Amino acid sequence: MKKPSWTLWLVTTLLMLTIAGPAAAKDLQIGALYPRSGSLALLGEESWRGAEIARLEANKKGGVGGDQVVFVNADGHDVAAARAEAERLIEQSKVGLILGSYASSRSMAATEVAARKNAVYFELGAIANSITERGYQTVYRTCATAFNFSKSQSKFIAEWLAPQLNKKPSEVKVSIAHEDSDYGTSVADSFKNAAKEFGIQVVSVEPYAANTSDLSPVIFRLKKAAPDIVIAVSYAQDAILLSRQAAELKLGIPLFGTGGGHSLKSFQEALGDKVEGVLNVDFTQYEVSSAFTPGLKEFVALYRETFKEDPKSGHSLANYMGTKALFDILAKTKGSVEADAFRKAALAMDVPEGATSTGWGVKFGENGQNQRANPFIMQWRNGKLMTVWPKAAALMDPVLPK
Repeated sequence: MKKPSWTLWLVTTLLMLTIAGPAAAKDLQIGALYPRSGSLALLGEESWRGAEIARLEANKKGGVGGDQVVFVNADGHDVAAARAEAERLIEQSKVGLILGSYASSRSMAATEVAARKNAVYFELGAIANSITERGYQTVYRTCATAFNFSKSQSKFIAEWLAPQLNKKPSEVKVSIAHEDSDYGTSVADSFKNAAKEFGIQVVSVEPYAANTSDLSPVIFRLKKAAPDIVIAVSYAQDAILLSRQAAELKLGIPLFGTGGGHSLKSFQEALGDKVEGVLNVDFTQYEVSSAFTPGLKEFVALYRETFKEDPKSGHSLANYMGTKALFDILAKTKGSVEADAFRKAALAMDVPEGATSTGWGVKFGENGQNQRANPFIMQWRNGKLMTVWPKAAALMDPVLPK
C-alpha cells in the first residue's frame, strides 16, 4: 500500500488548522462574592463595581497571562448566604479563588469556607481584625484593618485635635457609638486599644443594632458621658440616623466617622449643611492629592464610562486597586490559583506607598495582611469629603468640628 506523500500530509494538516481556527484563550474564572441585595447592597454593589472595572480593564489589555478574566458572581446578602455561596463557588462552579466581600461578617464566614477547602480568598474591603488573625494560609487582604483605622484616628486626635482643644492627649475624652456586627465591634475594640497607646480616655461605649429606627437612647447616654468627640462606627442608614438625631436632640458633640456610611454622598445629601465639619477616617476617597494616588483620575474616568455616573464612595477605588494587585500576582503564577504557588507570588509582592491609585503600597505579612494600607482622615467641607491628614495625601488642613 502506498504511503501518503509529505505534500498531502502538509496540505491536510493546514486544512484542518484552518477549519479549527486559532486556539482560543481559556477563561480565568474567579468568584466575586459581595452583598448585592439586602441592607448592605449599596456599598456591596459599589465595591463590586471597582473589581469589575479592574476586570474589564485587564481583559481589554489582553487578560491576565493571556486568559480572559470571568467573574462568577455571588450574592452574600447575609452571613448564611455568604457561607453557602462560598461553598457553591468552590464545589459547584469549581473556582479556586474568590474575591470580595465588603462586609466583615460576610468575610468571616466565607474566608473560613475557603480556608477549609484550600481555596484562595482575596479580601478587598472588610476590615475586622480577625479576618487575617486566624492563621489561614490561603486568606489575603489588601485593605486596612480595624486597628489601622483606629490607630490613624487616635494619632490624629493626639497630634491634632488635642492641641486644638488646648488639652494634652491624656485629657481628651472620647465615647464610641457603634453598630454591633463584626465590623462595628472590631473597630470599637480596636479603638479602645489604640486609645490606650496614645493615652486617650474612652469614657463610654454604646453598641446598637444597625437596623434600628431610633437611636435617641444612645444620644442621651452620649450626652451624659460628655466626651470631647464621639467615634461613630456605622453603615449607611444608621450613620444618617445617628447624625440626624444628634442634631435634633442637640447632642452638641462632634462625630468622627469610621468609614462605612460617613463617606457616602448619600450621607451628605441626607444631612445637608449639618454634614459640614464631620470628620471621617476611611479608605482613600476622591478629594486627595493626585501626586500620592497615581491612577486615581483614570479610575474615575473608567467608572464614569462604565456606569454612567460618578463613584459613590472610595470602596470602589479600594476594590479596584486590590483587584489589580490580585491580577499582578496571577500574572506571576501564569494564572495558577494553586495555593502554594499563589502564596509564594503574593508574599514576594513589594509595592511602596504612594505608588497605587489609593496611595497604599502592597506588602503582605505571613498572615496575609497588607502592611502598607493606611487609611486617611477626611472632613466634609462645602459638600465634599476632603482629605485633610496626613500631609502627604491632604488637599487642605482640618478645622475644628462643631
